[in-house]
Amino acid sequence: MAKNNWRQAVARLVKSEMSVRGVKYQALSDRLAEIGVEQSADNLRNKVNKGIMGADLFLQIMMVLNARPLAMQAVGDILSDMDDD
Repeated sequence: MAKNNWRQAVARLVKSEMSVRGVKYQALSDRLAEIGVEQSADNLRNKVNKGIMGADLFLQIMMVLNARPLAMQAVGDILSDMDDD
């Protein structure tokens, strides 16, 4: 499994949750600031698009988005879809 596939999975998970809630990067930045996490909208956009962020930021993002429960099957499905491409 290529490292890039894992990063793409992170990007897809975050973008999916943002899309479901209609949250743009500036709003995500604002929500993170409310819990004491300072990340500019541009910085978040870069990190999310590349799928490169620390586990702490990933969890903070998912928390402020009130993300759906993360099922490992969903992660497996994303990775499987990428293998099919």
